[in-house]
Amino acid sequence: MNDHIGIAPTVVTMTLRALARRPDRTAFVWNGGSLSYAGAYDLIGRLQAAMVAAGLKRGQTAAFLSANSAETWCAGIAAQGLGLVVTWLHPLGSLADHLDVVADAGAFALVVDPKTHAQRGGELAGQAALPVVLTMGSADFGRDVMSDADRIGSATPVDISHAGDYAIINYTGGTTGKSKGAMRRHRAVAASTLAVMAEFELPETPRYLAAAPITHVSGSLVIPSLIRGGTIHLLKGFEPDQFLATIEREKINVTLMVPTMVYVMLDHPKLGATDLTSLDLILYGASPMSPTRLVEGLERIGPVFSQLYGQTECYPVSLLRKADHDAKRPELFASCGHPVLSCHVTLRDDDNEEVRPGEAGEICVRAPQAMEQYWRRPEQTAEVFAGGWLHTGDIARADDRGYLYIVDRKKDMIVSGGFNVYPREVEDVLSSHPDVAMAAVIGVPHPKWGEAVKALVVARAGRPLVAEALIEFVRHRKGGTQAPKQVEFVDELPLTAVGKVDKKVLRARYWEGHARQVG
Repeated sequence: MNDHIGIAPTVVTMTLRALARRPDRTAFVWNGGSLSYAGAYDLIGRLQAAMVAAGLKRGQTAAFLSANSAETWCAGIAAQGLGLVVTWLHPLGSLADHLDVVADAGAFALVVDPKTHAQRGGELAGQAALPVVLTMGSADFGRDVMSDADRIGSATPVDISHAGDYAIINYTGGTTGKSKGAMRRHRAVAASTLAVMAEFELPETPRYLAAAPITHVSGSLVIPSLIRGGTIHLLKGFEPDQFLATIEREKINVTLMVPTMVYVMLDHPKLGATDLTSLDLILYGASPMSPTRLVEGLERIGPVFSQLYGQTECYPVSLLRKADHDAKRPELFASCGHPVLSCHVTLRDDDNEEVRPGEAGEICVRAPQAMEQYWRRPEQTAEVFAGGWLHTGDIARADDRGYLYIVDRKKDMIVSGGFNVYPREVEDVLSSHPDVAMAAVIGVPHPKWGEAVKALVVARAGRPLVAEALIEFVRHRKGGTQAPKQVEFVDELPLTAVGKVDKKVLRARYWEGHARQVG
C-alpha cells in the first residue's frame, strides 16, 4: 500500500484547512503586529512560490533559524508543503552547534530571520556550504524571500507532501552527548498533533502565550490552537514583567513553561497584583518541578497546572492532568502522569524484559508519533530500538493505576559502594524542602565508594540552610545510601537552552583528569 493512501492528512493539510476555515480570525499577535488566518494562508502560498523561484525542491532539507516569528513559522509550513524536510536550529544555540546541525542534516538551504539572528545568519552563510540562503527580510547576506513573496502578490498554498514523506529532523538537546537528528515522517507529525488535541485539555478557543521557542516543544501547541480557532501570542523570550502583563492584557488562557520559568513567575513581586484569572491551563515539562513550589503555584494561581512528559524521540508520552494536581494527594506530584492513549508504554530491564510490578525499569514506548530513526546513525538507531521498542533512557516505576514515576535518566545513575542511586529520587526529596529553590544531584569521584552522591543546592531567598541538616533530611526519607555525602550551596545551576539543568557542565570540574565519568 502506498504511504499516502488510507492515512490521515499531513499536518500541512491540517494547518491549511484550519487557516481557510476561519479567515477573519487573528492567528498570531506579537509586539507591533498581527497576522490573520487569511493572511497566514496567503503568506504560506506566496512564500512557496518564492521558495520555488529560489530553487528549493521536494526532498531537499532546509534549516531555519529564528526567534518566535509568525512569518518564519509560516515559512516552515510552506517548505513542508513543498515536500522539503525542515530542521529548526535552536534560537539560543551556539555557532558550533548550528554548524554541526546544518552539516549533519545535509541542509540544502538556510532560512534566517535577520530581525533576531542577522549576525549568526551571516556567520552561517559564510562558514556553512549551503547552495541557498534565504532571509525573512532585508539583510547583508542571502536572498530576501519576504521581498520576493511580496512581489508575487498572491498565490494559493499547496501541499504536495505525502504522509510517508520525511517532514522534520528534530535534534536532541545534547545533554547526554552530541546532538542526534530524530527523523519523523508527516504521518508521525500529524499523530503528535492529534495526540495533543486529544489529551492536553486545551481551552475551547485557545489564547496561547508562547514565550519559549515555538521551534521546539512550545511549538507543539501552535497548530492545535489554530485548529481550534485560537490565537497565538508570541514573545521573543521569557521576560517576567512582559509575560505577566501579556497574560492580563490579552486574557491568555493557556501557556507552556519549564519549571524554572514558573519559579521566576512565583517569585516576581508583581504576581500578586496581576490578574491571572483568565488562565485555564499552564503546561509544564522538560524537568521535574519542586512539590513545594507546585503547591505554592496551585494556591496563588489556581488549579491550572498540567505536566507533560515526552522527548525529542517521542512526544507526547504521558500527561499528569489538572485533576491530578491535588494538594490533598501530593504523592502524585512526583509522577509524570499516565500514558497518553496513542502511546504503548512498558518498563523494561537491561535484558529488555518487562520488569515486575513496582520495580524500576526503563520507559520503552511504541507510538505513531515516535521518530523513525536517528539520521545517519544506524548503530544508535538499532540501540535505541532494541527489541522493537523505543528506549527513552528514563528509569521509572509504575503504580497500580499506571501512573509513571521517573526515578532518573539511565545514564545519570550513580553507583556508590555497589549500590545504585538514582539522582532524581534524591533531587525530589531535596526540592520538597521548603527552603530549597532548586537542587541537582551528581556522582563525583570518591576513593572508597567509587562515586559519592553530591548535591548542589540553590536556597530560596532569605532562607539559610545547613548542609548537615539537608543530608539528614534525605537520610530520614531515603536512607543512608542515597543521602548526599556532600552538599554545596550555589547561587544558580547551569541550564541548557531548553531549561534543563546541564549536568554535563556540573560534572565536568569534578571528573577532570579521569578517563571516564563513572567511579
